[in-house]
Amino acid sequence: MLLDDPRTRNGDAARRQGAWISSPRIRLTAALAAGAVLLIALQIVASRHHFVGPLESIWDDFAGNAKSFTVPWAGLGLALIGLPWRRRGLAVGAALGIDLVYQAIRSLNGGPLAMGNGPVLVLIAIVVLALWKWQGAERANALHAGALGLLLVLSSKVADVWLGITVLAGPRVLDEHIILVDHALGDPSWMMGQLVDWLGPIASSVLHWVYIELPLGAMIVTIWQLRNVVKTGEWPRHYLVRTFLVLGLIGPIFYVVFPVVGPIFAYGADGHAFSLGQFWPNAVPPVDLSPGSIAFDHYTPRNCMPSLHTAWALSIFIHSRRDPFTGAPAPTWLRWGGAFWLIATLSATLGFGYHYGADLVAGAVLCLTIESALRAPERGWDRARIQLVSAGAALFAGLLLAYRYLSVGFAEHPVPAGVIVLGLFAGFVTAFYRTWFANAPAPVPTLETARA
Repeated sequence: MLLDDPRTRNGDAARRQGAWISSPRIRLTAALAAGAVLLIALQIVASRHHFVGPLESIWDDFAGNAKSFTVPWAGLGLALIGLPWRRRGLAVGAALGIDLVYQAIRSLNGGPLAMGNGPVLVLIAIVVLALWKWQGAERANALHAGALGLLLVLSSKVADVWLGITVLAGPRVLDEHIILVDHALGDPSWMMGQLVDWLGPIASSVLHWVYIELPLGAMIVTIWQLRNVVKTGEWPRHYLVRTFLVLGLIGPIFYVVFPVVGPIFAYGADGHAFSLGQFWPNAVPPVDLSPGSIAFDHYTPRNCMPSLHTAWALSIFIHSRRDPFTGAPAPTWLRWGGAFWLIATLSATLGFGYHYGADLVAGAVLCLTIESALRAPERGWDRARIQLVSAGAALFAGLLLAYRYLSVGFAEHPVPAGVIVLGLFAGFVTAFYRTWFANAPAPVPTLETARA
């Protein structure tokens, strides 16, 4: 009788349905379908407004002039994490060979230097071979790492289109509000802009290189974090790419909510006829206590608030501190490299007039909030995590609201306003450190440390 109990049959059916829904293959299919719909929708928007869409950009990576050199090679670098050394060498050699052949054909036809086709083609080949021929852990590692590489490449395509969407959604910008906030923070963009000019062309070139090569820094840290996955078959529960991708998914939403173009455009030479004056970086604009939105051009991205370059560089710094498996300190070269990448990125964002100081504070708060939500997933959503994420979300929302609606107060009372903003930020940074670093568990010994 028990075997015929309807409740038993219903329970078995529910379990089978739950297992079907939670199947990795089903989740993968759903993710691919959602990604395809997103790419097609963005391509339609881009085509209607006459800028390059993601599908066109992907096609250029296959058969045209690759838009980026660094992103495809960084994506391939991530994919190589899941391959044994012999296959890594074959993949790099094939990518270099394809790139050279493509470039030779372009050069013969008078085309530009545009390396990057090879790594994209090899990246696709790795995923196809893993699905078609490889089995077991070999297949799983290759697919996991290959998916990371593809996500990096595709996310760059989506980001390019989103920059165009920020222009469509924000014909008017809010720079007049942000500069009043920056007066309370000491006008850091103007100060750093003058410093970069004083340091000369070599320092400027280094900062520019670091600024545009952010994916390279992320790839170096990620490769170090995942360096042993092929040997051990174990992936860490949390690593840099997860934070990087979530920041790239959430951060750009606020570009539409809070459109800002930056000092060099709104108050400098790059704004041309739309600039409010030729002030940056040698003269701070006079305080205007009646700020508003200003009409701007139809091609400059409104991608300042928050500064995602700051958020991503800070995430590189955080993940360059410790081994994600053992909690042991990272090598000295990596810790110093992460610190250099953060300092150079902050200097570039301000020193080239791309951001206000207020953007950097908001970007750092966003990074620490998202990192707190993702870090140490085995810990669960305990009281400390809930408090930290809630405080970060509240601080981020409060900053944006204050920047928009209390900017005149910042200008009228710059010292207390600046102290409040920086004090709240310092308090949140301290809470983050105490939660995730100061009271971290002792490092777990590994075979290597045991032998030593």
